[in-house]
Amino acid sequence: MDAGPVLWVLLQSLELESVRRGRAKPMSGVMKRMGMIFRAKANKALDRAEDPRETLDYSYQKQLELLQKVRRGVADVATSRKRLELQLNQLQSQSSKLEDQGRKALALGREDLAREALSRRAALQQQVTDLETQHTTLQGEEEKLTLAAQRLQAKVDAFRTKKETIKATYTAAQAQTRIGEAFSGISEEMGDVGLAIQRAEDKTQQLQARAGAIDELLASGALDDPTGMAKDDIQAELERLSGGTDVELELQRMKAELAGGSASQQAIEGGKDQSQSQSSAQPQDTPRFDKQ
Repeated sequence: MDAGPVLWVLLQSLELESVRRGRAKPMSGVMKRMGMIFRAKANKALDRAEDPRETLDYSYQKQLELLQKVRRGVADVATSRKRLELQLNQLQSQSSKLEDQGRKALALGREDLAREALSRRAALQQQVTDLETQHTTLQGEEEKLTLAAQRLQAKVDAFRTKKETIKATYTAAQAQTRIGEAFSGISEEMGDVGLAIQRAEDKTQQLQARAGAIDELLASGALDDPTGMAKDDIQAELERLSGGTDVELELQRMKAELAGGSASQQAIEGGKDQSQSQSSAQPQDTPRFDKQ
């Protein structure tokens, strides 16, 4: 809760109490300053909370309500005019009826009845005249209200178009600003993302450094491996040298086997060649037997 309004109320109460008891003069300067600070903070808070699109929608809603009231007024005036027209029709019907009754009474020689009928007809005619005057007035008011409703409708339509244009422009500008802030990294959301990435990189580097340090300590023998899997640097070097010696010995053995196999093959091939040469040196004559 903001302490500004509470402090302002407390100071005002103390001032009123001091003035009531006659102990101090009104602290007009302090109160004016406190009031100015309070209004400035309230104005700033309202400015942050205000959305132009919501304000435009609210204004448009108020204009629609006003237009609805004007239309309702036109409907009420038209209803009154129609009611007067019905009354005029009734009075005119009664006037015509009284006129017919006066003629019939005069035809029958009843002049007194004819005079009474005409007197009543004259009173009705006065009412008809008054209603016609009211009807004319209401008709004029109805025309004015209808014209005002049409003009207000045109203004409301123009305001709606202007409102939607301003809202679209404001939304586009807001989106462009957010995109620019996101690309530049100065927005709150991207700032939080950047901080999270930085923290993740720092923790990763810290873990990598710790793992490297532990490996070095295990290799140097400064730390013991309880699993027995780790080897110190001397043992690792001995195993590397012995592994290299075993490889060399195996290589020399393979060379000796290959050399021995080649000598045996040459000896066998030499024996075959000698036997073939001897068989080719023997005579090829065979004994012949003559027939007796």
